[in-house]
Amino acid sequence: MKPNPEQPRNAPEASAAELKLKFKLVIAYDGTAYQGWQIQKIGTGVQEKVEDAFAKLFPAAVRLHGSSRTDTGVHALGMVAHVEIPAAEFKMPVARLALALNAFLPDDIRVLSAVRAAPKFHARFDATGKQYRYSVWNHHAMNPLLITRAWHFPVKLDLAKMRAAAKLFIGRHDFRCFAGTRPYEMESNVRTLTRCDIKKSGPHLTFIIEGDGFLYKMCRGIVGTLVQVGQGKIPLAKVGGILASRDRRVAGMTAPAHGLVLWKVFYRKPRK
Repeated sequence: MKPNPEQPRNAPEASAAELKLKFKLVIAYDGTAYQGWQIQKIGTGVQEKVEDAFAKLFPAAVRLHGSSRTDTGVHALGMVAHVEIPAAEFKMPVARLALALNAFLPDDIRVLSAVRAAPKFHARFDATGKQYRYSVWNHHAMNPLLITRAWHFPVKLDLAKMRAAAKLFIGRHDFRCFAGTRPYEMESNVRTLTRCDIKKSGPHLTFIIEGDGFLYKMCRGIVGTLVQVGQGKIPLAKVGGILASRDRRVAGMTAPAHGLVLWKVFYRKPRK
């Protein structure tokens, strides 16, 4: 690379005013009042609220980069995001950043942690996988404490059949038959699930789905299909054929958004 004749040979690459510090945030939120994570043209996204909190602390405009996009009404316990702050503006101990942000956030959004990140860290592109959890309350009477957290399904479900069907989703497959319609064509609908199982605690069923990536409404399509297997509307023997069909019309319903939580985002351990 040829030296820049306009720059002194021993000049630093960036002035102190230009240096930026990168932070990794873990954010939890109740998505009931929001139109998803991203900033929206109509309605309010969670990202907008967190960026507003940053703006109150640091004069320079900052853009938050999230690890995922959650839909309207979907919740998160482990949304990861990163942000860059000019070093000249960051005057507080790092340990106080989450506390300072939470002071300017509504009660349904909380920064659980905020730590320094490597300069090249990217919340989305460095993620190796995600875990989602979906809650179903399988009882004739709904638990009022879970009204915004679980799908009330009053018809008795066959847990053994649902668990058997869930195992069929593990592995590398084309999941387009469980995804919602997008106004554009996806480059690939192939994803790898490493976990798809169901935990039961009384009438509370928790569907745990883990993989390297997810299509639009894919988790909700899988849960809706599994519930219909448990209901007896979709025979267990047909689940493999549904998956192979790549046709959304033959799969089950899309489960409601409010039962879904982005539970955790996975990253490779940094090299020592």
